[in-house]
Amino acid sequence: MLPNYYEFQNSVKILSGYKALENIPFELSNLGAKKPLILTNSMLIKFGLVDIVLSGLRDMKVEIGGIYEDIPADSSISVVNDIARVYKDKHCDSIIAIGGGSVIDTAKGLLIVASQNSSDIMDYMGNEILKRGCKIPFIAVPTTAGTGSEATLVAVIANPDKNVKMEFISYNMLPDVAVLDPRMTKSLPPRMTASTGMDALCHAIEAYSCLQKNPLSDAYAFAAIKLIRENLRLAIEDGGNESARLALANASLMAGVAFSNSMVGLVHAIGHACGGVCHVPHGDAMAILLPHCMEYNMDMLGDIYGELLLPLAGEEVYASTAKGYRGAKCVEVIRHMLSDYKRLCGLPTTLRDVGVEENQLKAIADKAINDGAIITNPKEADMADILDILKGAL
Repeated sequence: MLPNYYEFQNSVKILSGYKALENIPFELSNLGAKKPLILTNSMLIKFGLVDIVLSGLRDMKVEIGGIYEDIPADSSISVVNDIARVYKDKHCDSIIAIGGGSVIDTAKGLLIVASQNSSDIMDYMGNEILKRGCKIPFIAVPTTAGTGSEATLVAVIANPDKNVKMEFISYNMLPDVAVLDPRMTKSLPPRMTASTGMDALCHAIEAYSCLQKNPLSDAYAFAAIKLIRENLRLAIEDGGNESARLALANASLMAGVAFSNSMVGLVHAIGHACGGVCHVPHGDAMAILLPHCMEYNMDMLGDIYGELLLPLAGEEVYASTAKGYRGAKCVEVIRHMLSDYKRLCGLPTTLRDVGVEENQLKAIADKAINDGAIITNPKEADMADILDILKGAL
C-alpha cells in the first residue's frame, strides 16, 4: 500500500567494481578537495588495505593531510572530538574513511563537528537538528559488507561514561561518494563475513517492515535480501570470491539506503542496548535477535514477512508455501541460515554465546525501551515484552 506521505533521499555517488578505488583522486578533484584526512584503524593498515588506497592517491600526487588510525571498534565521542582537533590543526579540507561501521560513523561525527566549526559533537546529538554548515567533501570506503554506513544518514557513536550508544541522524551526514571495491573485503574472516552479512539482512528486513516503509525503500531492501541469499554462504566458504564479495558490498549499501529512508525497529533497539550494556558486536546482536523479534511481530507483520520469503528462499520455496504460512517460513529459513553459519564459522546464535548473562537482561531492557529505533517498530513493546524476547534469545 502506498503511504499517504513519505520522504526518500539517496544522494551518494556509488563507485562499484574491481579497481573502483583508483577513481578516488578524480572524485576528490571533482569535489574540490586538496588535502584529505584519512580515517582508519591500525588493523586495516597492518593488512595492507589502506595502502591500496594510498598507492592510488600517491600516483596522482594527492596531498594527504594526515592518517588517524586510533579508531576503536566502538567509536566514541572523545575520539570524534580528538579527530576534529587533528583535522583543524593539519588544515585538512576533506575526509576519506577507510573501514567498517565504526570508522565511517566516526567520520560522520567528524563531519558534524568540522562542518559546524564546533569542538564537541555532543552539541548536535539527536534527529535532524544538524544544519548544513560548511561543505566538507567526504568519501567512504567500506571494508565490511554489513553496516551500509557509507550510504546512510545515521551515525552510532558511543558515550562510554553513560554506557550507551547514541544515534545522530541527518541527511547532512551522507557521504558524497561510496567506493565498493572487492579488494577491501576479501580479507574478512568467515565469522566476520557471516556477522556483517546478517547485519545487512536485518537492515533490509526491518526497513521493509517498519512503520516508515515506502515503495523506494522496499525496492532497495528486496534486492538486497536476494543478493545476500545468493552470495553470503559462498563468501563464507570462499572469501576470495570477488564476485560474491562485490555482491555483498552492494547488498549492504542497498540495505543501508533502505533503512536510512524507512528506519529500523525492535531488533535494532534491543541490539543497540546489548552493545551499550554488554559490548555485544552489532552484527552478532542482529543475527541473534532477528528471528526472536520477527516472531514477536508476526501477528502484525506476518503478511509482510511472507512477501520476503521470495528473495530470502527463492521461487520454489515461495511457490510451495501456502500464503498464510510464508511469514513463519521466513523465520524458519533465517533460523536455518544461522544454524548453518554457526556450523561453518562459529557465528553466535544465542546471547550466552556472546557473554551476556541473565542478570544483565534488565539493564539491557531498560536501555532498549528508550532507544529511538523502537518508535518505528509496528508493534509496541513494553519492558515485559523486551525481557521475554531477551530470555528467549539467551
